[in-house]
Amino acid sequence: MGCAPKVSTQAAEVDVLTVIHPNAAGIDMGMDDMWVSVRADRDAEPVRRFGMNTPDLMAAADWLAGCGVETVALESTGVYWIALYEVLEARGFQVYLVNARHAKNLPGRKKDETDCQWLRRLHAFGLLNNSLRPEAEMCAVRAYLRHRADLIEHRAAHIQHMQKALHQMNVRLSPTVKDITGVTGMAIIRAILAGERDPVQLARLRDARCAQPEAEFVKALTGHYREEHVFALKQAVALYAAYTQQIVECDQELERQFSALKPVHDDDLPPLDPSDKRNTHSKNAPAYDGRSWLYQLLGIDLVAVNGLNEVTAPIIISEIGTDMRRWPDEKHFCSWLGWAPHNDMSGGKLVRSRTLKTHNRAGQAFRLAAQAVSKTETAYGAFFRRMRAMHGPKKAIVATAHKIARAVYFMLRDHKPFHDISAQAYHHREREREITRLKTRAAKLGFTLAQASA
Repeated sequence: MGCAPKVSTQAAEVDVLTVIHPNAAGIDMGMDDMWVSVRADRDAEPVRRFGMNTPDLMAAADWLAGCGVETVALESTGVYWIALYEVLEARGFQVYLVNARHAKNLPGRKKDETDCQWLRRLHAFGLLNNSLRPEAEMCAVRAYLRHRADLIEHRAAHIQHMQKALHQMNVRLSPTVKDITGVTGMAIIRAILAGERDPVQLARLRDARCAQPEAEFVKALTGHYREEHVFALKQAVALYAAYTQQIVECDQELERQFSALKPVHDDDLPPLDPSDKRNTHSKNAPAYDGRSWLYQLLGIDLVAVNGLNEVTAPIIISEIGTDMRRWPDEKHFCSWLGWAPHNDMSGGKLVRSRTLKTHNRAGQAFRLAAQAVSKTETAYGAFFRRMRAMHGPKKAIVATAHKIARAVYFMLRDHKPFHDISAQAYHHREREREITRLKTRAAKLGFTLAQASA
């Protein structure tokens, strides 16, 4: 008689997914309605449709509470999720805001009813990661800062309209002055709108600090003025002024929000030394003292980091919060920013390595900081130029932004100030490292590295 083949214990094991969130629900939403799914044993109708009005959101929260749901997974679809998120969070639910790319459906799951069930199943097994959302007070600051960035972007379009109207009149103000919205540019534009056409009189409005001589201004301001172009210039200036006023009001609200934030430290802080960092005030800097507010909130001067200023530093804090314990280490933090290499492997070989595209606003702010230090005589500037010579400008920006982000991570985690080193010190340190590497390599090959005599 033949005997049954012996099956090893390891081969007989069956992988079973462990339920991490037994009291989970999944929600798929759109502009007009949402579909909510709970476990089949919680209700006779485990999948229900609700509207997106506030009473409908309250009804959905009541139904989830009646079904014993504790945690809810929903996709970050546009801005429709914000109201539902706030309602569920206020009711005590643990809300997971998941990336839609992480919850791609299997083939055939193209209906909203099945989407919410698929989200619930993935979330129940712990297969979905929760998106980072700072504290409620910091979220309010983040909303104001994002709105302020939108206002600046809309205002920039009207600056282009002003330039277009001037060029149509052949008034070459834009090449003559660096910024037409500066003191000289706006004085000349307002004089044109007031009816002044004499280029000599317009040229006399130039600021004494302008690099171009008055004769150059006279030639540039000799234009062909037509009513339709002057009218377009007038409306563009009015819209520019309106958006500027809106930005000022937004800055006032931001100042109020910053003053309401509770500091994350209990130490008595020494006063800021304004000479620590010169020439950091940008054109779009806030009307309030953002550097002092951040210093009082964090206990460290984040603007002291090379490349950061009163605009980029608050954006970073509003996006990442003040608690660095969300990330186990600086590598996880930089990976969340979108700078971890994505390796494509095939047949055990590396086919391609790159960073994935991301819309992380904190990462964009760090990239702006990397571009800001590219020409400075600092360690970050020297590092940027070294990376650019080796790998090109794009990779140099990412590498320098990665370096600045690591410094910010340790500053916030350990509450330690920023210590800068000069470009000369950086080059000296790199030279010592290169000598050490050469000595090690020579020793492996059986040689001894000796310094050449002068």
